[in-house]
Amino acid sequence: MPIDKDLLELLACPESRAPLVELEDGQGNCWLVSTDAATRRRYRVVGGIPNLLIDESDVLEPDAWRAAMAAAGQPTA
Repeated sequence: MPIDKDLLELLACPESRAPLVELEDGQGNCWLVSTDAATRRRYRVVGGIPNLLIDESDVLEPDAWRAAMAAAGQPTA
């Protein structure tokens, strides 16, 4: 379930404070991905509610993070 766009504008990565972008993985899973290239954090969204606990997030590999940013229309440099 997608997250409310107004809420998304207020949220930031709890580790880096960078903006987040929302992505779906094609299997019905929704994620918020940090736009910070140094941390590359990915947070799960369940039922429209983001889980922004750092301990429960994933760190994307650099190539996967760049692909996520490209899919969201975000620059990677």
